[in-house]
Formats: sequence, C-alpha cells, structure tokens
Amino acid sequence: MARDLRYLADYMQDGYALAPKFTNKYLIITQLVAQQQYMFDHHTHQVDHRIISLSQPFLRPIIRGKAKAKTEFGTKFDVSLDTNGFARIEKLSFDAYNESTVLEEAVENYKERTGFYPERILVDQIYRTKKNRAYCKEHGIRMSGPKLGRPAKEPQDKQISQQDNADRIEVERFFSLAKRCNGMGLIMTKLPETVMSSIALSVLVTNLFALPTGTFFVLYVV
Repeated sequence: MARDLRYLADYMQDGYALAPKFTNKYLIITQLVAQQQYMFDHHTHQVDHRIISLSQPFLRPIIRGKAKAKTEFGTKFDVSLDTNGFARIEKLSFDAYNESTVLEEAVENYKERTGFYPERILVDQIYRTKKNRAYCKEHGIRMSGPKLGRPAKEPQDKQISQQDNADRIEVERFFSLAKRCNGMGLIMTKLPETVMSSIALSVLVTNLFALPTGTFFVLYVV
C-alpha cells in the first residue's frame, strides 16, 4: 500500500490529479499507512485516533473486556431510563470514554426535566466512583450497589439490594428490545451523522413500547 501511495505521489507531482470522489479516500489511506508504520516502528498496537475502516474512518476500537469480544467497534453511548421508563441518550461518541463521567450531567438533565432529583439511581459498578458517590450523597440520592466498608448484614439492606437488581433489569430489557426488534443491532448506515440518527431513531421507536415503572433512574452504557 505504501508503494502504491508513492506511485500516486509521483503522478501528482507530474501534474495528474485524483478525481474529487477519490481525494478523501486517498487522505484516509495515507493516514492509515502512517499509523501502521508508527505501530510497526514502535512495536505497539496502539495509536491515537486509530483507523479501523476505510469506509467508516470515524470508528474506533473500544476495549470492553467481555467474554464474547474483548474489543468492539462502533459507537459508545450512555442511555438513561427515567421514572416513566423512557430512554434518553445522555452521551454518544465514536471514541472511547470513561462512562463514570456522564452520571452528574445525566442526573442534572433529569432534574431540569422534572424539577427534582431522582430518589435513587441504579447503575453499573463503573459508575460507583468516589466522586459520584459523594455527588449522590450531597443531593440525597441513593445509589444502588454495596456501600463502602463491610458488607451489609441487615435483611432489609439485602432486600433493597435485591429489589434494585430486579428493577435494573428494565434497562437490559430495553436494549434487548432495541437490538432485536428496532434496528439497534443492525446499523447499516455509513456516515457519522446517519449512524447517530439511526441509533436515535431506534431509541425513539423502542420508547413507544415503554411501560410505566416505579420511581427510579437507570444509567447504562453500550
């Protein structure tokens, strides 16, 4: 590929020009070759803004650590479910990011919509950072999951934890429905704008099937 790029560079120095429809692809391939050469020279598998697709150069590898696939390719976004079971996209990005940083903004968005903070938040372990725990405590919000320190021995605490886990299944159901029935699991669009629009439409359609639930707030990431 590097050899072919040198041929093209020689032709362009002689006055030849690529057709406009190939110009962007040429720039992408040039950047891809530079990234591969950098990783080869430095004996690494990591490089900033790594290109993994010529047709979708905006996609990035995202380390997930799942048993099925440790690395995934596509969009990463946080979704919250409100009191009525309706989902909202809190953040959507083609680059990897730390999900825990989304919690405060998501909760503030909820307060702006409703006028008050949620009674509780049902979250994954990654959201249970010291900063997020302090934020929830400051605003009188109960965060799901074990408290810091020794495990709870009171039956009431265990019952609350079990109920939180049961209620949190709602967000899993939402993603299952969105992927199986409403297109989220088969995004075929190629442009960043159309990919984001497809995801948003999938969330919108899935919301049409949402059922009212209890007073809680769920934050999740895919």
